[in-house]
Parts: sequence; C-alpha cells; structure tokens
Amino acid sequence: MRTYQAQESAVIRASAAHVYSILSDYHEKHRAILPTRYFKNLQVVKGGQGAGTVIDVAMDVYGQQFNYHMTVSEPEPGRILKEEDPQVGLATTFTVDPLNDRESKITIQSVAKASPGFKGWVEKLMTPSIMRRIYREQLAQLALLAEK
Repeated sequence: MRTYQAQESAVIRASAAHVYSILSDYHEKHRAILPTRYFKNLQVVKGGQGAGTVIDVAMDVYGQQFNYHMTVSEPEPGRILKEEDPQVGLATTFTVDPLNDRESKITIQSVAKASPGFKGWVEKLMTPSIMRRIYREQLAQLALLAEK
C-alpha cells in the first residue's frame, strides 16, 4: 500500500498531563484547538474521553470536502492518542512528551493511504505540506488553550 505522511511538532509551556487532558477531551477541549477554516464539524458519536471515543469529522480544505469516521485509541495512555479511520486509510497520532514540569513537546503525525495512479502521485506531492500547515495552526491553538 502506498502512503504519505505529515508531521509537525511544537513546544508548549504546559505540563504533559494538562496538554494530554485537552487532547483527550473530545466533548469540549479537543474541538477548541481545531482551526475552523478547515474543520467544519466534529461530532462525538460514542464516548468522548480518550480511548473508545468515536468521532465524525467534516473538513473543507481548499474547497475539497472530507468526511472521516475516526476511532480513538491510547497506545500509551497519558502520552499517545491515536485517531484512525481504516475505511479511508488515515491515522493521526498525537504524542505528548514532557520536557520538564512546565513544558511539553507535542507532535501531530498522520499517515494516509494514497490513491492509485496520478492522483496518488499528486496527493503525495501536495497533501503533506497542507497537512503541516493545518497542524501548525492546531498546535498554536493548543498552546493558547494550554498556556492560559
């Protein structure tokens, strides 16, 4: 299977536990870090706190509509949160690494299945830079919320 990936990291002046609590709260806090010019809707279908949560996400990226049905897991509770839509072939991982008591390094990484043929080639060429731009905005909004 051909895939592409995108990754972006930032240091945030907040404890790892505080940052992780924001990321894992899909009812309120996680949706507050989503850039609204790309994320049009986040609906909690099941759960809402960490592993076992199921969300429907609607995005509009430069006029292209995307809909995802994501299941959340916690491969390393308190450190790694993963959203996955196996039907579409997209997995996004949020990794929170403590630097000290007041700072954390947060990394958002996605791996996506590329379409076949020329379309897949274009996706692999263009999509990672767009995803990184979205992740930079998301990390900036996370910093604003976490550093309050």
